[in-house]
Amino acid sequence: MQSSTQTIPSSSDVPRHVAIIMDGNGRWAQRRMLPRFAGHARGVEAVRNVVKRCVERGVKYLTLFAFSSENWRRPPEEVGFLMRTFMAALEHEIARMERNGVRLRIAGDLSRFDPALRAKIEDAQRRTAGNSTLTLTVCANYGGRWEILEAIRQLLRDQPGLRADEITEDLVTARLVLRDLPEPDLFIRTGGERRISNFLLWQLAYTELYFTDRFWPDFDAQALDDAISSYAQRERRFGRTSEQVRHPGSIG
Repeated sequence: MQSSTQTIPSSSDVPRHVAIIMDGNGRWAQRRMLPRFAGHARGVEAVRNVVKRCVERGVKYLTLFAFSSENWRRPPEEVGFLMRTFMAALEHEIARMERNGVRLRIAGDLSRFDPALRAKIEDAQRRTAGNSTLTLTVCANYGGRWEILEAIRQLLRDQPGLRADEITEDLVTARLVLRDLPEPDLFIRTGGERRISNFLLWQLAYTELYFTDRFWPDFDAQALDDAISSYAQRERRFGRTSEQVRHPGSIG
């Protein structure tokens, strides 16, 4: 992972890495007098459409926040449905991913998941490991603070005599769960909320943020194109002045 606080990453009109909080499934269903479960089921179709569009647009990395470490607080029946939906999606979508060159990764604390689900995850990751068209990372039982704490704990295990003044950004970054992904260029949150909700706290330092009122089940290829168009109009300065961006080497 190249740090945007230490170097200036290259950028283009199409983001290399898009990260999305898929919010609004339950509210989408409730507005249609449907059970919340129906919204989650419809949300799987939105994932399929967005993955397809990312491949078409040349996005190389897509990271989705599917289930946060705080989502265990939801009603047990909803959590159970989410787990079953997750397993069914792995079973139904893996062949499509293999055909389309999509590499699947699941990131988070998987120890709390049912052994059968963990086995499905391992099989899906193994079967798609050699694909390179798009890396799809699904964050499940994940939290940004959890990831940072785990990295620091691992650092102290690796180097137990490390002094506080010896801890560097590089040492922490190298132990993050998502250390092999580039920092997101574009963050999208659907559903009308304007917060990042403990998602990729370390990685979003210089990410461009895009919020939409559209609920996730309604987020389609055109909605993704709209977000990318907004991103393309941003001036990414990474701490520099506009003059420095327009004329590299100038003094801002």
